[in-house]
Amino acid sequence: MVDGDDGSTSAGEFSTSAESPAERTNPQLTQGFPQAALNPGADDEDDVSRETPPTAASTDTSFAAFEEANTPLARAVAAQLQAQQRARFGEPAPRPKETRVLVVANQKGGVGKTTTTVNLAAALAQLGQKVLVIDLDPQGNASTALAIDHRRGTTSSYDVLVDGVPLTDAVQPHPEVEGLWVVPATIDLAGAEIELVNLMSRESRLRKAIHAHPWVQDGGADDERFDYVFVDCPPSLGLLTLNAMVAGEEVLIPIQAEYYALEGLGQLLETVEMVRAHLNPTLAVSTILITMYDARTRLAAGVADEVREHFADQVLATAIPRSVRVSEAPSYGQSVMTYDPSSPGALSYLEAARELAVKGAAR
Repeated sequence: MVDGDDGSTSAGEFSTSAESPAERTNPQLTQGFPQAALNPGADDEDDVSRETPPTAASTDTSFAAFEEANTPLARAVAAQLQAQQRARFGEPAPRPKETRVLVVANQKGGVGKTTTTVNLAAALAQLGQKVLVIDLDPQGNASTALAIDHRRGTTSSYDVLVDGVPLTDAVQPHPEVEGLWVVPATIDLAGAEIELVNLMSRESRLRKAIHAHPWVQDGGADDERFDYVFVDCPPSLGLLTLNAMVAGEEVLIPIQAEYYALEGLGQLLETVEMVRAHLNPTLAVSTILITMYDARTRLAAGVADEVREHFADQVLATAIPRSVRVSEAPSYGQSVMTYDPSSPGALSYLEAARELAVKGAAR
């Protein structure tokens, strides 16, 4: 039950040391809470007679049964089960009127750009949206987390930017999440910054490619269009990030709840204003998401308060907590939404995705 880098425990996450690799790589086997966590004595065959019929109390794992127990652990389990039931059976999020192109950017590394991109995209897909993720980071971490092949030679965002390959040729469907597509990034993208310098319309090549796709904006029937396009940017303000900002209309900034994360924010906002003035007048910082939030520390609360004071409605009410599950998921080629859908990190990203969708539909 360890949650966070400091080894703190959280009643919101449950895991067992007996969990097999197959169960971890296949979230369908561990949907909800592991039975060993809900019924610790279920596997102890030495203490339970095989002839003893199970009682209703031992098999009832509904949140009502846990509420009746009236203990702190039972109440925590009940709250998590209720949240998961809402996530699984809740109404789909409202679709936007047209395709929203969001640029996920922050010049500081390690603030959760890629993690936010893949998990928000997966969460929105689970909420009934059609989502495209464009990996524009040469490291290809978003492609890895979404289990998309991005070996050298794979048609990727590099081919779209440098060689003018249609975006439709680079799009791959996610192998597990319905409604989610990905344009991977290969190592070739590392040299794109230099190659783009001598190309015509070097700042707007991604914009042309996105708007040429038949599922973007009003290019196709309403049911066939993308609702969201997320562009995962590298942690720098070069030509790749510039292409993304010219292509999008909204900037989504993940901010780690630590002091250093605020230092580079001013320069990023200056870049956004420069792009607005010269290349893309419709660009705006629409969403700020606080990540790696530790409610136990005054520093995290102070940073969150300062961000909300300066940016007001742009900051999502949902903050993403520190979570081991969120960090573990990419090593299994998954987002936390499929890796451990009942974890606090997954539920927080799902709530943030719904908030993003509702706020966008209200505009």
